[in-house]
Amino acid sequence: MQRLEKQLALLMELDQLKSVLRRTRVKSAQGRLENSAEHSWHVALMAILMEEHANQPVDIARVVKMLLIHDIVEIDAGDTFVYDVAASAEQEQKERAAAERLFGMLPIEQGQQLLELWLEFESAQSSDAKFSKALDRIIPMLRNYHNQGQSWLEHGVTRQQALTVNQKIEYGSQALWDKAKQIIEDATKNGWLKA
Repeated sequence: MQRLEKQLALLMELDQLKSVLRRTRVKSAQGRLENSAEHSWHVALMAILMEEHANQPVDIARVVKMLLIHDIVEIDAGDTFVYDVAASAEQEQKERAAAERLFGMLPIEQGQQLLELWLEFESAQSSDAKFSKALDRIIPMLRNYHNQGQSWLEHGVTRQQALTVNQKIEYGSQALWDKAKQIIEDATKNGWLKA
């Protein structure tokens, strides 16, 4: 019973992810910012739809798990805008502490297994993690593009920043990187990214 109580305690803690707001707005309800729980669901579903575009074979169940847990650390650490280099450097420590606290709420072996999966995602060395990172990076780009560059314009993002920050897409999916470059070029022509 204690095992179940620990799992339920984390489950209720995870509800807080619905309150962590990101910088991009949802397409279906303009004006409302997406939350991190919505992002995690959306990118996990994207993995199922885009599996064929991974550079190397992936274990889609592991990829989906990674994507469902990758941002739970934002409950403690908050969301950092990917183009904010200074904040991103500080974020790593906060996220590691959050991962240890959150996964530490679980029974030891289960918490360790999820922490290791989260660390694998963060290091982006395995095929599963590279593909997961590619999806995690392209989905905000797609949302920005379909919202006429909303967060790029609000934060003065440049074409070069978009290329540099998002290049890791290439390591997980060349097809998605080609699409990302097309999005960046179109966004630059439309004035949504600074040239």
